[in-house]
Amino acid sequence: MRKVLIANRGEIAVRIARACEDAGLESVAVYADVDADAMHVGAATEAYSLGGNAPSETYLDIPKLLQAAADSGADAIHPGYGFLSENAGFAQAVLDAGLTWIGPTPEAIRQLGNKITAREIAVRAGAPLVAGSDGPVATAAEAREFAEQHGLPIAIKAAFGGGGRGLKVVREMDQIEESFDSAVREAVVAFGRGECFVERYLDRPRHVEAQVLADQHGNVVVVGTRDCSLQRRHQKLVEEAPAPFLTEAQTRQIYDAAKAVCREASYSGAGTVEFLVAADGTVAFLEVNTRLQVEHPITEETTGIDLVQEQLRIAAGEPLRFTSDPAPRGHSFEFRLNAEDVGRGFLPSPGTITSFSGPTGPGIRLDSGVRSGSIVAPQFDSLLAKLIVTGADRQQALRRARRALAEMQITGVATVLPFHRAVVQAADFTSETALGIHTRWIETDFADSIAADPEFGTSVPDGERRTITVDVDGRRLAVGLPADLLDGWARSGGAVPAGVSVASSPTAADGGAAATSGDPGELRAGMSGTVVKWLVEPGAEVAAGDPVVVLEAMKMETQVAAHRDGKVTDVRAKSGGVVMAGAVLALIS
Repeated sequence: MRKVLIANRGEIAVRIARACEDAGLESVAVYADVDADAMHVGAATEAYSLGGNAPSETYLDIPKLLQAAADSGADAIHPGYGFLSENAGFAQAVLDAGLTWIGPTPEAIRQLGNKITAREIAVRAGAPLVAGSDGPVATAAEAREFAEQHGLPIAIKAAFGGGGRGLKVVREMDQIEESFDSAVREAVVAFGRGECFVERYLDRPRHVEAQVLADQHGNVVVVGTRDCSLQRRHQKLVEEAPAPFLTEAQTRQIYDAAKAVCREASYSGAGTVEFLVAADGTVAFLEVNTRLQVEHPITEETTGIDLVQEQLRIAAGEPLRFTSDPAPRGHSFEFRLNAEDVGRGFLPSPGTITSFSGPTGPGIRLDSGVRSGSIVAPQFDSLLAKLIVTGADRQQALRRARRALAEMQITGVATVLPFHRAVVQAADFTSETALGIHTRWIETDFADSIAADPEFGTSVPDGERRTITVDVDGRRLAVGLPADLLDGWARSGGAVPAGVSVASSPTAADGGAAATSGDPGELRAGMSGTVVKWLVEPGAEVAAGDPVVVLEAMKMETQVAAHRDGKVTDVRAKSGGVVMAGAVLALIS
């Protein structure tokens, strides 16, 4: 292995590029048009354009990724997390192309990445489980039958998903149909496959996971536990290692079950076996993530083990450097710095970062994919960076975290920093005797009132680029330039290069321009994003609070509810169109 193509973007692509440099390997970045100037592009040894902006035509396009590997001479591919990292077809395509796949085998991904077959493996391994469907449920009616048999609440989960996408918790029977359809849509957008299954949902549990490393020679170790209970929309916001306030028996059950599941699946590489710990102390197997986790740095900080370096070693066929479970040292927190407006219900906040400045001091690590001036694109994940804070024990780590979060500054887009600053003061989180949080704590118990960010949604660059042909020393080259640069060039009266057509901005036609009228009947978008689906027909009567339209941004769907009673008229935003925050979607009169 000498050159690794990184099939990803953002902070994880930067992280992998640096690990390659540490290992003496060259790295290759790939990028969508909107990411042409992104941080990960400069972090790699070289970079190749994927052409386009949608995930489906860039980071999810297997032929393009393999072509970039061929063009660059890469002999290995690291998928990072998200996108195609748990796609068995991609792993197989990489191997079929004669390249090294830095991850588990396609068969292990297929078996464990599919939550249905993962449950079957967990049963054979003797791992604890909650009730679930025997296979995918093809329709919402089947999900309803399961709920009628086992009771509510239920969780509808994307069989090939992860990270909270394609997961819907249903607490009322009349929510099943729309929740099922939404889970399928999110799964298709994020993972390219829409199969879903159903299982009983444990209310108010903790989310605890075991980090596993397994080589190709049969060695399996657990590198530590993490608690990831602080979540919103079933996506993690804060993680810590090791998982606190577990009994010795719970810890041993998690370690033993994680190893047994991986051995049963003949697993190799880095992976995470996730569990729920109920309020009564019961441990239940949740799923396996057959990839590197977003929160892997806190395990690195508390064990001294570089997990990406271990991935590279395992992919090269080397045995693990240790065969016993390493003991944790100290305590570490990770705070995900997402572009989301806490005061508006954690709505995605795409735009341009005006300034980005991190903290310094003992125990501070900042893994970032952005800097001042970076574009936060609406079509990709909201994660900007990760602040990792480590101390000798949990209380020292918390003290350092308060200082670091106060020093951390991001402007230009709304972020979750206000939430992080509040949570490290919350008694449920900071107690020295017990952890009072659970996976729905933010929705049900978090009482801090955080104001909406006034900058939210003010500017969302679309990242469109256009290609022109230029001659350099007699050689014709295709050069991609920002569309707004060419548009400005045309408006200034300057000569536009031959063959370049300058189109007007599409946002106004799609409802993209925020309206300024004061009509009280205007139903406005609370976030920038794509119109996925209208839930009511034009002319329908709605009551205040009724869901009217579904928007999608940063891979997550959000329903826009009617702000008043009345009839839906003058629908201005079409399905599939892009709207800006504040844009008028329709009138309710």
